[in-house]
Amino acid sequence: MTVEQARAAPIALRCRSKIVVTVALTAALSDAGFRTNDARAQGAPSQGAAYPSKAMRLIVPFPAGGGADFIARLFAPKLNESLGQPVIVENRPGASTIIGGDLVAKAAPDAHTLFMATFTNAVNPALHPKMPWDITRDLAPVSLLSTASYTLAVHPSLPVKSPRELVAFAKARPGQLNFASAGNGAPGHLAGELLNTVANIKIVHVPYKGLAPALTDVLGGQVPITFGNNIATVPHLNSGRLRALGVTSAARSRLMPAVPTMIEGGLPDFIVVGWYAIYATAGSPQAAIAKLHAELARLVRDPDVQRRLTSDGSDPVGSTPAELASFVRAEIDKWTKVVKSAGLQAD
Repeated sequence: MTVEQARAAPIALRCRSKIVVTVALTAALSDAGFRTNDARAQGAPSQGAAYPSKAMRLIVPFPAGGGADFIARLFAPKLNESLGQPVIVENRPGASTIIGGDLVAKAAPDAHTLFMATFTNAVNPALHPKMPWDITRDLAPVSLLSTASYTLAVHPSLPVKSPRELVAFAKARPGQLNFASAGNGAPGHLAGELLNTVANIKIVHVPYKGLAPALTDVLGGQVPITFGNNIATVPHLNSGRLRALGVTSAARSRLMPAVPTMIEGGLPDFIVVGWYAIYATAGSPQAAIAKLHAELARLVRDPDVQRRLTSDGSDPVGSTPAELASFVRAEIDKWTKVVKSAGLQAD
């Protein structure tokens, strides 16, 4: 992972021979009451200005109650304490995070409006090629807070006990096996499509409106396969109602250390992680980005934060801005290939 430095550079004066004309024109515009309406051209604090200087907004592009909301509400009050300004979590769901992200992309570039980015933002560029904003252009990376892996789980009636056995079983039955996910474009959906791509098999996606109904049908045997998040899957693995074939992280999960990774199961480079990261508006002062990153990195190491993240099945990270930028670019490249290979389209 790497992180770009936030973009903020003073505008150089040009055309010295026309200084007089420029000053006269500026004065005339001022006398005429000229004001810009562009929020991104207004009030950006200087590099030396105190940060934060007012209440901050953390935009979560999902409804309350989900993983992104949990992470936001874990960090917001702690940032409030350390930065001395309120950090207000705002849920702005809709259009696959496009609405919430657009609000941040068009905010004043002062790092007072923040965005909770997730796995969805690595898939969107391929599914929504005409998005009104670009995460690599219009937002400034601050820190990757945490990641979370998934579990390839099957109903016990399916006679397979490893990823290799599932691949062989599916190859003998192209198009006859289904896998459930929390919905189109969800990590579990893309994990299944990645399995199709790297193993050259065809298991059919069955989308649900959330992980809970998807797991209900897998537990009932209506759909035999799913990539579920670890925290939701573990109780059913412990009860024997589901069988784990592999976890999608690079290393084994601390929640179920006996379950091998997909890589150990014979699928090289098969890594799928959900992730949560903080971005600001592009053009925000570098000093503000650096201060915010330093606070987030400190909080990720806080014992209480680590305990609450790990209890939710997440792995604390706390990357630099440059590492986050590199990570997200790699994620976009990876999932664009999967989306194109599978012929996926936005709902």
